[in-house]
Amino acid sequence: MPLFGELFVSELLKKPVLDPLGEELGKVRDMMMIKGDPFPKVSGLIVEKRRKNYVMPWEELNIFNKRIISAKIYGDRLRPYDYNETDLLIVRDIFDKQIVDANGAKVVRVNDVKLEGFDSEAILVAVDVGMRGIMRRLGIERGGEDMLRLFRKHLPYNLISWNYIQPLEPKLTTISLTVPRQMVSELHPADIADIISQVSRKEGASLFKELDVETAAEALSELEPDVQTAIITTMDTPRAADIIEEMPPDEAADVLSDLPVDKAKEILEQIDRDDAEDIQELLGHEEDTAGGLMTNEFIAYPPELLVSEALERFKKDATEVEAVYYLYVTDADDKIKGVVSLRDLLLAPLDARLADIMKTKLKIVSPDADEIEVAEIVSKYNLVAIPVVDNQGYLLGIVTVDDILDRVLPPTAKRKRRKV
Repeated sequence: MPLFGELFVSELLKKPVLDPLGEELGKVRDMMMIKGDPFPKVSGLIVEKRRKNYVMPWEELNIFNKRIISAKIYGDRLRPYDYNETDLLIVRDIFDKQIVDANGAKVVRVNDVKLEGFDSEAILVAVDVGMRGIMRRLGIERGGEDMLRLFRKHLPYNLISWNYIQPLEPKLTTISLTVPRQMVSELHPADIADIISQVSRKEGASLFKELDVETAAEALSELEPDVQTAIITTMDTPRAADIIEEMPPDEAADVLSDLPVDKAKEILEQIDRDDAEDIQELLGHEEDTAGGLMTNEFIAYPPELLVSEALERFKKDATEVEAVYYLYVTDADDKIKGVVSLRDLLLAPLDARLADIMKTKLKIVSPDADEIEVAEIVSKYNLVAIPVVDNQGYLLGIVTVDDILDRVLPPTAKRKRRKV
């Protein structure tokens, strides 16, 4: 059966379907889809006549194009159709639905669906998410083109290939989209967070559920506290624990402090003991202090270590730490003695000791220092990180410049950390 050129579903809706003698069998109301290779394909039409719905199987169609749709059968062979959730219908299930444009890293709405003919089948090749799709559905696409032509402009197409979309409605996964979930995972975590923030909580949770643990942890850090809480609260505890464990301790502590106490304790019990202790330590500090801002992930070596040895150890240790700007030099009791920048480490003689190249005039803050004071010191001395040291000289953690920026430019919902 020939299908001439490209078609948009909105152009075919309410179009009459004729029998072999030219008598009307009904008007197109919707289209059924099934999985195809590589794209989904139309398996039949839903036609309406006298307020009753009938199914017209694709193999019973004779002509299918913009001008005419005709069938091989007569009205007495039409089968009644009752809507159900197991079928995938283009108008009901795809029109006006939000999707992730994984190529453009944004959420868009489906205004129309494009079909093309291939091997006597009508396949779904793209969705229209632009103004042209809206105007086509309203029946004013041609008028819009003519008007813009007067101003020497054109009405652009805004189509997204089925290869580059990810549904937000779980039901659409039943046709096995060719877009793998890792395509969304390849987006920047901030882009994923933006997408989740633009949609309903249910849709956001559905998208988040499909992320791998590492990507989920990075994206969770970028979300607002109330969204973080909503997602983790409804998640099963083992999965939530895996994600929290993947996060830097300071960010994990922020998330857990906003959860119901019972949920937070359940998660902590399933996290590696050392990681849980690091998080518990951070939960003991008020949010708006250096202790609340700091992370206890840092790299510290003894002063007698050779530069060559430090470089070898650093290659391994740096993979376990989120941000490394300096090496801290501590004694056997973990008291801070100095700091070495990565630049100085790379330029130093390999046989030198860290004690020979470290800077001992340190800028430090106490764990109780106010966040504004910390920000002022970091800004004044152009630091990218500052050690947090108690009154006995023990190195507790570091505050990085990005943590400072998060506080100086806070989200609309500024969290207050609660002890767990």
